[in-house]
Amino acid sequence: MSNIKQSVKHFKQAQQIIPGGVNSPVRAFKGVGGTPRFFDHAKGAYVTDVDGNTYIDYVGSWGPMILGHAHDAVIKGIQETAEKGVSFGAPCVLEIDLAQTVIDMVPSIDVVRFVSSGSEATMSALRLARGFTGRDKILKFDGGYHGHADGLLVKAGSGAATFGEPDSAGVPADYAKLTLTAPFQDLAEVKRLFAENKGEIACIIVEPIPGNTGVLDLYSNGFLQALRELCTAEGALLIFDEVMCGFRVSSGGAQKLFNITPDLTCLGKIIGGGLPVGAYGGREDIMRKISPDGPVYQAGTLSGNPLAMRAGLETLSRLQDDAFYADLEVKSKRLFEGLLAGCKAAGVPATGNRFGSMFTIFFTELEQITCGSDVSKHCDLPFFGKFFNEMLNEGIYLAPSQYEATFVSAAHSDEDINNTIAAAARVLTKLTA
Repeated sequence: MSNIKQSVKHFKQAQQIIPGGVNSPVRAFKGVGGTPRFFDHAKGAYVTDVDGNTYIDYVGSWGPMILGHAHDAVIKGIQETAEKGVSFGAPCVLEIDLAQTVIDMVPSIDVVRFVSSGSEATMSALRLARGFTGRDKILKFDGGYHGHADGLLVKAGSGAATFGEPDSAGVPADYAKLTLTAPFQDLAEVKRLFAENKGEIACIIVEPIPGNTGVLDLYSNGFLQALRELCTAEGALLIFDEVMCGFRVSSGGAQKLFNITPDLTCLGKIIGGGLPVGAYGGREDIMRKISPDGPVYQAGTLSGNPLAMRAGLETLSRLQDDAFYADLEVKSKRLFEGLLAGCKAAGVPATGNRFGSMFTIFFTELEQITCGSDVSKHCDLPFFGKFFNEMLNEGIYLAPSQYEATFVSAAHSDEDINNTIAAAARVLTKLTA
């Protein structure tokens, strides 16, 4: 698609008044080169840019659009609710309805608090863990991204990894010292840190399916279960950051899929049907420590706003049928395997990880990617950039970073999947000619 004149123009304008021309770093295409597309509208599995080019979309607003863009029922619900007012800064019945829906769907959640983003959810959950345990230190994993709160921007993944800057300026060194880090899959190092900081670690926070280093598998070798057992033994809380995988891999998230119960769960993305929203919840004795029930303070003007609550209700109500995930599994598996088969046929070294409708194809000689350093050290990032841009020219919109996930939605048709596999085959042949 050679006509991107309007996107080029708008990007130049944006760079003059917005840092990098974008409001979230990975959107700038720094990891892949080229000009980010400015989108005008979206429907179902497709997004259309300001130049009129339409793409099959596998970003889905970075995960929330599991039903597809502008789903009729979600849009209707938002419109009906907006006519009554977009924000009250006061309780509304929709908060109760969505809270009960979340509690019914997510195994570990007895009580839930809504916020306005996944970053806010993780930040609040960490404060709660510290307040509940009386401990100051937290443990996260190298490449694990849990939002942009100061204490979490230590060896973070996603956009930070894309730019080769795993730590952020502006994070006080003394504050960062309270964040301990270990490599994914390294249980011995986790145990060593607990022994070295006996009685000081409030919690472990982990994505049960990491998606900000590309999708990783922490389940198959028992790593997540070992973390559960260790936290129980050490009196620390286990926090599952399911902002990305919550409601994506099953109706109860990764914890239902894996049958592992965290103490606290952070949610976002799908829970708001595409509107800004987040939530954190868990055991009642922990959650009752939150103000006004307890001493841990957290507040937000737009928390529980009626638009996000209604969009979330309309979305989650359509995810409670097991057939929904069974259908999504079939098409996601076919796309994932089709892309890997295309790599093999073209002689391009590749591997991948997939859970349900989220996956990553890694261009690498390694048989398996297990941690973020595998991506930075062993994946062919320049090749990914070429592949991304050629797929964009074919009308396929993928995440503009090797460190991100691909998302399949219920709106993707068999024809979309076939066209994507065929486009990838053409691109891979071209790049290896």
